[in-house]
Amino acid sequence: MAETTIAYTDETAPGSLITRDGQIQWAGLLMGPGTPYQIDRSGLSGWDDLPTLDTGDVPRPDQHGAWPGAVWAQPRLVGATVWLVPPTADRSLDTSTTFRAATGPEGGERWLAVRLHGETLAVRARVSRRVVPQDRTYVRQGMAKASLQWTATDPRRFGAALRQGQATLPVSEPGLVWQSDAGSGLTWPLDWGGAGVAGSFTAVNEGGAPAHPVVEFRGPIRRPTLTRMSDGRQLQYDIALGVGDILTVDTEAGTVLLNGTASRLYTATPASTPEQLFRLEPGSTALAFRSNDATPDPRASATVRWRDSHW
Repeated sequence: MAETTIAYTDETAPGSLITRDGQIQWAGLLMGPGTPYQIDRSGLSGWDDLPTLDTGDVPRPDQHGAWPGAVWAQPRLVGATVWLVPPTADRSLDTSTTFRAATGPEGGERWLAVRLHGETLAVRARVSRRVVPQDRTYVRQGMAKASLQWTATDPRRFGAALRQGQATLPVSEPGLVWQSDAGSGLTWPLDWGGAGVAGSFTAVNEGGAPAHPVVEFRGPIRRPTLTRMSDGRQLQYDIALGVGDILTVDTEAGTVLLNGTASRLYTATPASTPEQLFRLEPGSTALAFRSNDATPDPRASATVRWRDSHW
């Protein structure tokens, strides 16, 4: 029987502070209704837009048009105008310093989450622009009309929930138990044995963009393999994992790590597809978990985690 897909709750979801529509969470700063950081009536720019696209089209030398090539999206630029509105005049400094601290330049990307019409989506981004006019209203009351811009190098927007599917190695159904010491060989009531294990599950990406999952193979297992049933594309590694060993494949970064530290990218077999091409397309993707073990160990498993991906 196929395994089920569930939500992975062992992490803090993007937008965990958001409680109503129109709110924005940048890292630990909550903006929008009910906060000292109100979003201007002009709203956001670049959030629901299709990013600028690069194409590999090649002009035809002997006729009109071009040969179509691959299409790739450029980074997403998200802009917002935010009003700094201190709850009281004596809280002006706290409001502005908190805003400055949260919107400074960062070395790494962080979650920018937005909730609209009950749906929370998020991107990994960095602040790339901040303008806070020091006008008379700001000096006297602490109010300011600030402009922010974020750059998301991955233009896809992701669902707040991290989804997870897991499978163990397939086990056949044992069938009827034959009693060799009985006269007929079978006794009533018949014992049909336990249920088999299919070693597969279906991952559902409810967005409209391909998702890059993170795959964890857990030992004991020899030559773990995860196959996409729709086209036979697979991840396969010529490695033996012991009890407690975890081989983590990040298909976005293209890395293969043993126990979180040692690279084992070189163990990919010739039948294994490049990691970054192993994606979960929009909709349902059936996945099968296999190995080279003659006798499957029930402790071996493959865990797949992903977020719904949206343009």
